[in-house]
Amino acid sequence: MKRSLIFLTFLGLILMSCTEEKNPFFSKFETPFNTPDFTKIKDEHYLPAYKKGIEDQKKEIAEIVTNSEEPTFKNTIEALDESGLLLDNVSAVYNGVKGTDTNPVLQKISKEIAPMLSAHNDDIKLNEKLFARIKSVYDKKDSLNLNREQELLLEEFYSDFVRGGANLDETQKNELRVVNKELSLLTLKFGDNVLEDNNAFQLVIDNKDDLEGLPQSVIDASSEAAKANKLEGKWLFTIDKPSLIPFLMYSSKRDLREKMYKGYINKGDNNNNTDNKKVLSKIAALRVTKANLLGFKTYADFVLDINMAKEPKNVYKLLNDLWKPALVNAKKEVKELQKLINKEGNDFELKAWDWWFYAEKLKKEKYAIDDEVLRPYFQLENVRKGAFDVANKLWGITLTERTDIPVYNPEVKVYEVKEADGKHIGILYTDYFPRASKQSGAWMDAFRKQYTIDGKEFTPIIYNVGNFSKPTADKPSLLSFDEVSTLFHEFGHALHGLLSKCQYRTLSGTSVARDFVELPSQIMENWASEPEVLRMYAKHYKTGEVIPDELIEKLENASHFNQGFITVEYLSAAFLDMDWHTLDKAEELSANEFENNSLNGIGLIPEIAVRYRSPYFKHIFSGGYASGYYSYVWAEVLDADAFAAFKEKGIFDQETAKAFRENVLAKGGTEEAMTLYRNFRGEEPKVDALLKRKGLL
Repeated sequence: MKRSLIFLTFLGLILMSCTEEKNPFFSKFETPFNTPDFTKIKDEHYLPAYKKGIEDQKKEIAEIVTNSEEPTFKNTIEALDESGLLLDNVSAVYNGVKGTDTNPVLQKISKEIAPMLSAHNDDIKLNEKLFARIKSVYDKKDSLNLNREQELLLEEFYSDFVRGGANLDETQKNELRVVNKELSLLTLKFGDNVLEDNNAFQLVIDNKDDLEGLPQSVIDASSEAAKANKLEGKWLFTIDKPSLIPFLMYSSKRDLREKMYKGYINKGDNNNNTDNKKVLSKIAALRVTKANLLGFKTYADFVLDINMAKEPKNVYKLLNDLWKPALVNAKKEVKELQKLINKEGNDFELKAWDWWFYAEKLKKEKYAIDDEVLRPYFQLENVRKGAFDVANKLWGITLTERTDIPVYNPEVKVYEVKEADGKHIGILYTDYFPRASKQSGAWMDAFRKQYTIDGKEFTPIIYNVGNFSKPTADKPSLLSFDEVSTLFHEFGHALHGLLSKCQYRTLSGTSVARDFVELPSQIMENWASEPEVLRMYAKHYKTGEVIPDELIEKLENASHFNQGFITVEYLSAAFLDMDWHTLDKAEELSANEFENNSLNGIGLIPEIAVRYRSPYFKHIFSGGYASGYYSYVWAEVLDADAFAAFKEKGIFDQETAKAFRENVLAKGGTEEAMTLYRNFRGEEPKVDALLKRKGLL
């Protein structure tokens, strides 16, 4: 019996060894630039790799803690930054695939790994001996002769550990562990619920008359979607933006517009097993508990303490300064749209599901332009090349497609990014079309950040994700101008990751203050609409004809159109985010009642719905923007002011481009955000540039 047990144990070790050898995460990827080898990575590899990554980092932390030498920057701070490479590698790939191409197996893994990662993170942040070493280095920082990046890394770790509970007593630490574990599971559940609800809604049309008003391109796309779902002879519409927005803009069937619109705004609020109201209320209450434990009055105070805004009152001031003129404009727009409704002989009052439809009509009436006139000039491949060409003209970099690098989905394209002299910079993946396995929205992230260890540079591997209009059987992907702007926006984030020149992973790329991270993305949107740039990429998909000057002029003339709606819709969501996170009592409130009180409190008009209702507000309840959704408008202040620098000297001025790259894109979080901005611009930004650009002055 004993001999059998020994044999079985020995056999188990052999099998474990074989499993490790076969797991692609346990060895260097044999791919160009060590990109993730998606030909070998299987769902079953993630959990073992996560577990080994956690164990490896535990050993690395133990080595730091048990080091008998006096704590130094190198043996403590640098060692901590360099720990957890396997865990970071696995997490980056898993999170990337789960967000873009998920399945039930990956979702099950996330439920198992979330509490494990929460506990592991707490084990590090609440390790008294580790913090003692960090504090020892921190207390003598002025005598260490550190460079600025090293100073920031030291400050980042010290602050991160304090904010992670290092100074709490044992009872408080245990309470924080419980809160963090519960938050990790609830935020995961929130996102999964939104995806499931998003996929659950379908509007199936079997009467051709119900397609009235829809452009042929929209009808064709819905027909193909129906065929893909085995609904032959019918038309399928979903609440993915490429399907939803054109339907709201063009469908003459008001009852169907209402059905689509309500399907979208009621995600997570259908009183079923994917309902998010109690989930988000619990998240908000737990965040208050966490903030209080860490010595902050509210969660917003906790978050903003390390952002440019610093305090909630500063965010509210920014939002209110913009809200007043935006609301005035929105009310004027309501009157214009109501006048158009009545002019057509209708006696109903404008509702939220009517806005897109009548705004598009009014835009066509006032400026003789609409999205369907523009779409033929915005073939996705040309728009992508346009964004790449802008980067080339600004910094000389090139992006060349690579077909020898594995991808996680056939729709993904891969590009190698090089300097003008041919030096390798990094890799960019683009993944642009909606599918049931992909989260909605658009984003950028990294399979590997840029960093340096022992003089060896690890180049960045970045990906851009979108949910843009898909190609049909007889047409390529033709984008709306809003989608064009989004593509440029996410490419701006990608450049921030790609052009990073930092030593430490913790500070590189987009690891900057939350209210600074949107500057590189939003400034890129400016080039998308510049006449000079439009002539570079806006070419008719059939004829190759460059977009006519007449259309460019109309696009420019219409740039201030509907800005009241756009700004009010966005700002109301930013107010809602702040209101949820300035709660100072850990109470589970009625989500809808709280939301209504928040929006009524700022005077949101009924004709406009908040951009993100609480039950599907993923940015703040399952993303990284809690108390930070205002960041987009603050970044608009920054980018309006920053782009003015380019306009003053020319949009491709090399000196200005070099200054922006060196002081913003390359620096990551190696300096305070406002210092980086001042180093580029020479002074702090003013709100006036944004108000002028939006036509709100």
